[in-house]
Amino acid sequence: MRKNKVFWTEAAQKDLEEIIEYIALDSVESAVQHYEKIKKTAETLTSFPYQGRVIPELYRQNITKYREIIIAPWRLMYKKEKETIYIMAFIDGRRNIEDALLKRQLR
Repeated sequence: MRKNKVFWTEAAQKDLEEIIEYIALDSVESAVQHYEKIKKTAETLTSFPYQGRVIPELYRQNITKYREIIIAPWRLMYKKEKETIYIMAFIDGRRNIEDALLKRQLR
């Protein structure tokens, strides 16, 4: 089986950094543990790119190329193109996802 490559977009990398920095304000050890878990989960996409579900909010709009994995309380959103998995966003699942994605488009 061919392995896919995982690529974090600039926006997703920024999402991750902001979340980890916020956690680190309370506990550096916890921030490191979360960071390692998130990166490890993202790397599983190299072998199992379709393990995540189609993002429900986008599916309702007939957009099915984006998938997500829940790493509670966050949502790791990605798409597969050829041999590459693009991590598009890493967003707190407690937020309104449509607002978060719309705000990102307006930046």
